[in-house]
Amino acid sequence: MKRIIFLLVGLCPVLLQAQFNLTLFGGVSNYQGDLQEKRFTTAQSHGAFGLGIQYDFNPWLSARTNLLYAKVSGDDKFATDPQLVARNLNFNSRILEGNLLVEARLFDIDRTGFTPYVFAGLAVFGFDPYTKDTVGNTFYLQPYTTEGVAYKRTQLAFPFGGGIKFKVSDRVLLGYEIGLRKTTTDYLDDLSNRYVDRDELLAAKGAIAVELAYRGDELKNGNPTYPAAGTVRGSAKVKDWYYVQGITLTYRIRSFSFGNGNGRSRSGNELACPKNVY
Repeated sequence: MKRIIFLLVGLCPVLLQAQFNLTLFGGVSNYQGDLQEKRFTTAQSHGAFGLGIQYDFNPWLSARTNLLYAKVSGDDKFATDPQLVARNLNFNSRILEGNLLVEARLFDIDRTGFTPYVFAGLAVFGFDPYTKDTVGNTFYLQPYTTEGVAYKRTQLAFPFGGGIKFKVSDRVLLGYEIGLRKTTTDYLDDLSNRYVDRDELLAAKGAIAVELAYRGDELKNGNPTYPAAGTVRGSAKVKDWYYVQGITLTYRIRSFSFGNGNGRSRSGNELACPKNVY
């Protein structure tokens, strides 16, 4: 029992210097994969929004947890490589992410008025790639196993990035942030490796699966012949990524400061740590 008491007393200065914040994010999202030629681009980007809580241990270190909504897409019709255009694949997917991050800041923003920062952590995200046919019907691709792989639609990601924050008032911080997510899947876009045998896919998943796996025949003067089994469809060398960038708003919910030894905090309205424990 005494050990617990001493531990709580030892943690008391840390807890009483903590700052709780509500965080908001608004910006754009995009992805890196087989249906996006450029590594970083705003082309084919979509809106992204986030909401979270941040716990400041001190002026330089915080823990953050956020819920993020984003959308990503890719389409061969925007490619510059004629072979990719002839492939004629495309996808859209909504992403819902929950994460736990550690943020490190260079300056004490209350002294300097601004600070650069970096962050990294772990995330779980859900996705569900879909496409539309030539008449606008929507098809969610994962159940059709277009490459013969039944991948999971919930995966892990490793977020990291950085930004800069500015102090607007004692309670409000405004900033700009860029965050990248390295995922554990290569099927964010339902595209990874090679074409499976047409007859096997037809027998297993039906004619629609065959039509969604190869769409070059939909193009004017496109090749109507389904590629032979084993023909390269995508690249499995690198997992897919997605990323967001935009404006952040931090609202300080409540702050604590270490007491001055008289049983009150410096602000005079919060209890401080006890001076001595017997």
